[in-house]
Amino acid sequence: MAKVTRDDVARLAGTSTAVVSYVINNGPRPVAPATRERVLAAIKELGYRPDRVAQAMASRRTDLIGMIVPDARQPFFAEMAHAVEQAAAERGKMVLVGNSDYRDEREVHYLRAFLGMRVSGLILVSQGMSERAAAEIEAWDARVVLLHERPEAIDDVAVVTDDIGGAQLATRHLLEHGHEYVACLGGVESTPSVGDPVADHVEGWRRAMQESGRTTEGRLFQAPYNRYDAYQVALKLLAGPDRPPAIFCSTDDQAFGVLRAARELRIDVPAELAVAGFDDVKEAALTDPPLTTISSDRPAMARAAIDLVLDDGLRLAGSRRERVKQFPSGLVIRRSCGCGEP
Repeated sequence: MAKVTRDDVARLAGTSTAVVSYVINNGPRPVAPATRERVLAAIKELGYRPDRVAQAMASRRTDLIGMIVPDARQPFFAEMAHAVEQAAAERGKMVLVGNSDYRDEREVHYLRAFLGMRVSGLILVSQGMSERAAAEIEAWDARVVLLHERPEAIDDVAVVTDDIGGAQLATRHLLEHGHEYVACLGGVESTPSVGDPVADHVEGWRRAMQESGRTTEGRLFQAPYNRYDAYQVALKLLAGPDRPPAIFCSTDDQAFGVLRAARELRIDVPAELAVAGFDDVKEAALTDPPLTTISSDRPAMARAAIDLVLDDGLRLAGSRRERVKQFPSGLVIRRSCGCGEP
């Protein structure tokens, strides 16, 4: 059977191949509703399938969006990637996901791979963009939107949540339960990058502690972001002589590790130890006890990132306020803090 071409569709619809192209690509020129219906009917009748490879070669762009995350095994990044995939599908795009494993060389590897595929744009969830990564983006003149991390450079485009404010909410709430102080599980970096969300969570905790007249000295503990390693850190902390009365964890995954360690040590949560996290991943509602945490509107953030990365005018945005879209954080109260579930 001969391959159906765009010319065949144009002949059957009684229009030009250019108009068929406008209908298939939803632009760049408008098409009258009646003409559009004729073209769509012809496509259906003939069983026409656009040659996406040829389209990509002509436009030097594909229907693909590259997304790089630190570790898709972690619930927060998995849920964020899923939200981005759904938002991209609404715009007729598909998403390719690569894991940097928190390593600069892996991040650069995926940048080169995705840009070489002529993706429509890149969404980068980074723990601090390296100079090599920035150089790759500059060399390809790529459309890049940072997601989850505030940009260090003023000309970067980003979609973020209020990390500092959210951490302050969680810490204040724990203090309102009457605890002498709140310890914090931060990240493992001794000098975190500018805009790193976990560093902002620590900063929010520090501000809330200082506002209440409490010292933070000796109350910040380094822990990897995942539950498995955080569990090991929590075992030592909770079994020691200076067990804190409450802990704010920079990620929900860390909090899951703390809850497991407390259970093994027969420490009652929340009667003997109050715990709060950050991210409100779906699993947080199913822990024992359910985890009090900080939420953000991931679907809205994903849609904003997709809109920015596909917007031809994103580079024309003026002020930093226009370039950095910040979504509010909210406190989700469950039982791990000492409250009854609402």
